[in-house]
Amino acid sequence: MIRPARVGDAAAIAAIWNREIRTGVNTFNPVERTEAEIIALIDAAQADGHAFLVAAPSGQVQGFARYFQFRGGQGYARSMEHTIYLHAQAQGRGLGRALMAGLESHATAAGMRMLIGALTATNAASIGFHHRLGFVEVGRIPDAGWKFGRHHDLVLMQKLLCAS
Repeated sequence: MIRPARVGDAAAIAAIWNREIRTGVNTFNPVERTEAEIIALIDAAQADGHAFLVAAPSGQVQGFARYFQFRGGQGYARSMEHTIYLHAQAQGRGLGRALMAGLESHATAAGMRMLIGALTATNAASIGFHHRLGFVEVGRIPDAGWKFGRHHDLVLMQKLLCAS
């Protein structure tokens, strides 16, 4: 059910991501993602040794998750930020948990130190999801994002993957 993303998944990933871009505040980016951009992200993840995964029960992509370096430079080379989105009808079926488990497993095997989530403060479901998976809040940035004519607070959550 959870597998690495392929080029052929780009349209399904775009549909899920762009719905959130159009209607939600879980990403502050107002510009929809093209299939070409998503293919480039999949290729970059593979080249960097990072995970870009999809949840595809019955062969249909219902969600995706990826991780990437939190900030540029070698000092952050083991600190990874993640993104996870599900199709609206796929929520509440354990796919988010399965995707996150896949990310954690991949990141741990790759020697990463932590996963970081940057979440919109008003998204109580996502904050609760991360808490249940062992993430802790490590910071809040008031008014960090702008979307739909107003500012939104950003919550940073972290999960340590290894002790050193």
